[in-house]
Amino acid sequence: MPPPADASLDCLVIGGGPAGLTAAIYLARFRRQVLVVDSGTPRAAWIPASHNIPFFAEGIAGPEILRRDRETVRRYGVQVEAGTVATLERDPQGFTAAMRSPGGGSRRIRARRLLLATGAVDVEPDLPDLPDAIRRGLVRYCPICDGYESRERRIAVIGHGERGLGEALFIARTYSNDVTLLTLGCPMDLDEKQRAALAEHQVKVVEQPIEGLDVKDGRIAALRGGGREHRFDLLYSALGLHYRSELAVALGAEHDERGALRVDAHNQTTVKGLYAAGDIVRGLDQIVVAMAHAAVAATHIHNRCELPTEDEADS
Repeated sequence: MPPPADASLDCLVIGGGPAGLTAAIYLARFRRQVLVVDSGTPRAAWIPASHNIPFFAEGIAGPEILRRDRETVRRYGVQVEAGTVATLERDPQGFTAAMRSPGGGSRRIRARRLLLATGAVDVEPDLPDLPDAIRRGLVRYCPICDGYESRERRIAVIGHGERGLGEALFIARTYSNDVTLLTLGCPMDLDEKQRAALAEHQVKVVEQPIEGLDVKDGRIAALRGGGREHRFDLLYSALGLHYRSELAVALGAEHDERGALRVDAHNQTTVKGLYAAGDIVRGLDQIVVAMAHAAVAATHIHNRCELPTEDEADS
């Protein structure tokens, strides 16, 4: 439902991806006053096609998911406002958000509760022609999402350390027996157990720097110095995520070493009245999980809306 002018919202949702929009739909159906602030940069927009969302066995593209979500939100009269939230303040009555619009304007928004669905950003390899390769589905970021469609193909994983090693082994033991880990020049200090795991799953490791990508005939080549190349059917980047959790962290919300927020069973952070949903939350980064976060958080927000944000003890 659209908020009355100059009124305090029941909930401000920051983020217009699947998590934020799902929360807005639930809150609108609970007949709560809700506003969504959307920076317009959801991670879901990069998805060429997702096949592991129920009811879309043939696959659905990220932009189409977002279009349908926004259309549903509009049906309930929820206002989605373009902009970013620069700072948050908290007091016993709720939250104040300082919002900046794309045109340079700014205003302050009051809300009893606040849900962060600002998501995360993939750390991308510094390689030329990367956006085009992503659009063509030759460079991907989530084998949980689309590894099944990549089964039995020749796959490279860009990464290093525990994350790169873990993703290469995940793909090798689940989807393909032809996996190469490209460490981009970072040496791997492997112990005996890790070397044994790589040998067991026949994962090859290339520690030399990669100077570029070349796409030919629907395949991708990782280029090394001297014109040498490694050719693959597709490449997964496993360089990690930057979590957009700065607003919550500034309020004192607990997070892990990477910046992902810790939440309780209601998706409430350690700051009372501040909720989080989607990739920003510590755990499995999946659209269906993000939507579940949003449903849980929105229901708890509705049930607690008349209560003060301070000292909300669960009995």
